[in-house]
Amino acid sequence: MITTDMWWFASLKLTPSRFQGAAGRPTLAAVAAQQTVRRRDRPSRPGRPTRADLAAAAALTVPDVVGPGLRVLFAGINPGLYSAATGHHFARPGNRFWPALHRSGFTPRLFRPDEQELLLGLGLGITNVAARATARAGELTGQELRDGGRALQEKAERLAPRWLAVVGVTAFRTAFGLPRATVGPQELALGSTRLWVLPNPSGLNAHWTAESLAAEFARLRDAAG
Repeated sequence: MITTDMWWFASLKLTPSRFQGAAGRPTLAAVAAQQTVRRRDRPSRPGRPTRADLAAAAALTVPDVVGPGLRVLFAGINPGLYSAATGHHFARPGNRFWPALHRSGFTPRLFRPDEQELLLGLGLGITNVAARATARAGELTGQELRDGGRALQEKAERLAPRWLAVVGVTAFRTAFGLPRATVGPQELALGSTRLWVLPNPSGLNAHWTAESLAAEFARLRDAAG
């Protein structure tokens, strides 16, 4: 009789005796070989950028993920070097943007940054206040943020999203000249587009836990319908 284990070994063109221990149990070599096969069957994912990649990403930009008539157009402050190196928004490990989208109900599952184009099918998009990539948002000048605010206004008028959600209250205050703005819906509107300010999802923002961040995203989801 050909057992399942023997069929598996045969499929690898290996002999069972070499990979079976006592009582016919697979040895560590067999387990390692099986795991290698499984890894080969997995879909490939983008690798981590190297230090050289990150250094070369300074001042690069990341293309918008946008379309007309979105439910929500999210605007990050600007791309980090990790995002610029990969070409994906909010890509740095530890950034909580994608988990917050999922936990708040915007996405049916946790999307990876390289799946960002799937957002368009959900009526969601991503852009940035300032386009230039930097290691830290603090490297941006006030003028860059103000110029970004004007660019966002033009983008909102052209694409007419229901909501423009700026991810980062400090950047929003500078970009739109509203120094007392707080997290949440804003009185200011850009034509038919309403404005909402979300907390910065960076892992360095200790003022907002994963739970409170997701709850604020959920408030926006409820408003956006």
